[in-house]
Amino acid sequence: MTRWRAFTKFGLVLTLVAGALAGVGLTGRQHADAVIRVAEFPADCQLSHRLPDDPIVFPRLPGASHSHDFFGNHATDANSDYAQLAGATGNCDPAVDISSYWVPTMFRVNTPIVPSGITFYYLGEGVNNPAATQPTPVGLKIVAGNAKATGDVDSIARWSCLHAGQVNPSKNFVTCPAGTQLETYLDFPQCWNGTSLDSADHKSHMAYPVAGNCPSSHPVQVPKLRMVLRYPVNGDPSQLRLASGDGRTMHGDFFNVWPAPEMERRVRDCIRPVIKCGHDGRPL
Repeated sequence: MTRWRAFTKFGLVLTLVAGALAGVGLTGRQHADAVIRVAEFPADCQLSHRLPDDPIVFPRLPGASHSHDFFGNHATDANSDYAQLAGATGNCDPAVDISSYWVPTMFRVNTPIVPSGITFYYLGEGVNNPAATQPTPVGLKIVAGNAKATGDVDSIARWSCLHAGQVNPSKNFVTCPAGTQLETYLDFPQCWNGTSLDSADHKSHMAYPVAGNCPSSHPVQVPKLRMVLRYPVNGDPSQLRLASGDGRTMHGDFFNVWPAPEMERRVRDCIRPVIKCGHDGRPL
């Protein structure tokens, strides 16, 4: 009887241990199934410098542009080309992203305002088949928005208030409640013609999807770049302006200097399988 009781207790211990191990296995499977199904990887950058330059629209013409705020690559100026930028450093998280991003400087009257938050999201949304997404080619230049917009029709700007969803978004500046911030985002075109890293008008080599598909003239879909900026301002926006004009003229420029293997890995591991990744390009 004593031996049977001892064996029974031993068997019970084995059963409990087996159950615990099975639980660990189940937790692992549950964790694998719990990845966030959003095709995304981000880069957070800081203001690097401010210049009246634009190496895409006014290449090799210092001072020819209105004032721009440059984020990421420290070396960007009117004379920037890929070789110069690839040999420089940046201030983004992840540090491997030494791309250059820029927007028109915002002013309150004549005082420039530094954005308090600068995030660039690379997304698989906007297309019906994210699995067909190709890495953004090294050296690609993309411009989004219209610096000469005079009305809502010719503007793709979007302004809203951070943590104040009751304020309807607008293509021009909005009045944000006290304690909130003015926020804007631009979605860049994600369909590439497959041959040109730039074009004469700096736009025609790229296109937006139509009904979730890239047009036959621009058959290569790359990650959608979404530029999200937050400014530490609220209240009456009448004293605000961009270097290019009112809020409807918001525009952004992107010069891709991601190392090819890093961009390829993120597209493979995040965009194509529709998984939300962190700054390191690993699933969250």
